[in-house]
Amino acid sequence: MRKSTIWLLIIVMVLTFVTLLALQIDYINEMVKMRKEQFNEAVMRSLYQVSKNLENEETKHYLEEDIIATAKTEHKYNFDELTDQYQKILNQDYRMTKSKNMSKPGVNPSTKQSAPRVYISSEHGVKSILKTSNELQEVLKGRYLYEKALLDDVILNILYKSGTKPLSERIEVKDLKDMLKSEFQNNGLNLLFEYEVIDNNKRVIYKSADVAMQREDEVYTQILFPNDTPLTLNLLKVYFPTKRSYIFNSVRFMIPSFIFTFVLLITFGFTIIVIFRQKRLSEMRNDFINNMTHEFKTPLSTISLAAQMLKDSAVAKNPTMFQHISGVITDETKRLSFQVEKVLQMSLFDRQKVVLKFKEVDMNNLIADVVDKFRLKVEKYGGTIECELQAVHSRVMADEMHITNVVFNLLDNAVKYSRPEEPLKLSVATWNDAGKLHISIMDNGIGIKKENLKKIFERFYRVHTGNLHDVKGFGLGLAYVKKIVDDHNGSIRVESEVNIGTKFIISLQITKN
Repeated sequence: MRKSTIWLLIIVMVLTFVTLLALQIDYINEMVKMRKEQFNEAVMRSLYQVSKNLENEETKHYLEEDIIATAKTEHKYNFDELTDQYQKILNQDYRMTKSKNMSKPGVNPSTKQSAPRVYISSEHGVKSILKTSNELQEVLKGRYLYEKALLDDVILNILYKSGTKPLSERIEVKDLKDMLKSEFQNNGLNLLFEYEVIDNNKRVIYKSADVAMQREDEVYTQILFPNDTPLTLNLLKVYFPTKRSYIFNSVRFMIPSFIFTFVLLITFGFTIIVIFRQKRLSEMRNDFINNMTHEFKTPLSTISLAAQMLKDSAVAKNPTMFQHISGVITDETKRLSFQVEKVLQMSLFDRQKVVLKFKEVDMNNLIADVVDKFRLKVEKYGGTIECELQAVHSRVMADEMHITNVVFNLLDNAVKYSRPEEPLKLSVATWNDAGKLHISIMDNGIGIKKENLKKIFERFYRVHTGNLHDVKGFGLGLAYVKKIVDDHNGSIRVESEVNIGTKFIISLQITKN
C-alpha cells in the first residue's frame, strides 16, 4: 500500500471519528443543559408553592385567632333565630287571614279555599310579609357590611402584624422542611437538599447543615411572604449537594457509547502506528537486503578472482604470488564470515532473552585487548586511539564474547562515520561512579543529528549520509549493542553534535567483591 493511500485513509477515518465524537459530546451537552433547565424549573416551582403555602397558613392562623377574639367580645348574630322569627310571622299572618274569610256570610267552610292574600291590617297591628322581608334584607345587608368591614380590618391587621413580627415566630422549621420535601417530591426531585432562612437584616436565623453554599449559580433563592413590605422581605435559600450527580445520572446512558467510540478511535490510532512501523521496518529490511548483497558481493568476487588466479601455472611456480593470493582469499573469507556473523545477530532480536554465559570479567583488561587489536585498523585510516582506564573497580559479571562485541561495534562505528577531511581521533575511558563502572567511547566523526538520536538503537536503522553504500553495514550494530547492554542490566546513552563527534557511555554494575 502506498504511503499516500495510507495518509488518505488516516485523514478520512480521523475526520469521521472526530465528527462522531463531537456530535456525541454536543448531544450530551444539550441533554445536560436541558436537564439543568428542567431541574431549575422544578425547584423554583416547588419553592414558589412553599412560599404560597406559608402565606396561606399564616392567614388562616390569623383569621382563626381573630374570629375567636371577636366571638368573645361581641354578640354574635344567630341567623337560625332570625329565620325562625321570620317563619313565625308568616304562620301567624296566615292564620289570621284564614279566620277572617270564614266569618263572612255565604262562605262555606267546606268549600276549597285559595291561598290567602297578604294585606296590611292596621286594626290588628300585624306587619305584612313584604315589610318583614324588606326588614330581613336590611338586617342581612347590614350584617354583610359589618362582616366585610371586620374582614378588611383583619386583613390590615395581618399585614401590620406580619411586618413587625420576627420571622422566627412566623415559621416552624419542621413544617418548612416537610413542605420543602413534599413539594420537591411532587415535582420529581427526590434528592438530598440543604436550606437556610435569612431575615430582612441579612441574618441567617436557621441553617439545616454546615454546608458552604459557595457557587451562587447552584443556590436557589425564594422570597418568603412576598406580600410583605419591601423593607421586611425574607429569603429562603436551598442548595442541592448532589445536584451534579443527579444531572449526570440522568444522562449516563450516553457515556458507554462515547467510551466505545473513544476506544475505537484509540484502536484505530494504534493500528495506524503499527502499519507505519511495519512499513518502515519493511523499508529497512529492503535496505538491509541491498546492503547485504553489496557486502557479500565484494568478498565473493575477490575470492572467485583469486581462485581463478591460483589455477594459473605461473602463479603456482611463484611462491610469493601464491602466498599473496592465498592471503587475499583468507582475508576475504574472514571478512565474509564476519558479515555472516552480523547477519546471524538478527536472531537475537526474535528471542525474548539472549542466553548469556556470565562470569567475572575485568573490563579494563578486556577493553585494553580490544583497543590493541583495533589500533592497526585506526592507524590504517591515519587516525589515533587513546585509552584511559581509570576505573579502580573494573570487574563485572558479563558474557565475555558479547560484551567484547559491544566494544568492538562501537569502535567500528567510529571508524565508519569518521570525517575524511579530519584525522580520526578515538578515545576510550573507564571510571567508577555511584557504585558503577562507566565506559565511554568518543570520536570526532560526522556526529548525529538530534532528530536521529532516538532512532539509532532501532534495528535496521542507519543514519543517512547521502549515498546508500558509502558506509558499510546493515543497521544492526547499535541495536545489538543496546540489547546486550540491557541484558547485562546496564544502560547506554549517547551524546553527539554534527561535525564535532559522538560519545557513547555504558554503565554496568560492578561485582560486590
